[in-house]
Amino acid sequence: MKYLIIILFIASLGSIIAGYFLDVSYTEKLIGFGVVSLFIIVFPLFSYYRWKGKDVKDYMLTKENLDKMRNHESK
Repeated sequence: MKYLIIILFIASLGSIIAGYFLDVSYTEKLIGFGVVSLFIIVFPLFSYYRWKGKDVKDYMLTKENLDKMRNHESK
């Protein structure tokens, strides 16, 4: 999964850069494909890969977590 994300990121970035520097009739399509693939494919895959197996409640501001932070801060 990690290597797939890296390959897709490089392909998207390459498409955006190629769209800026190549002088062809479909440069806007290259840039658009790169941006869309980043936001529709790469970022959700990266988010899923990084959050897999983690509990969301550990990152929410609940009363228990606020109390933990206050106790840790006072020490």
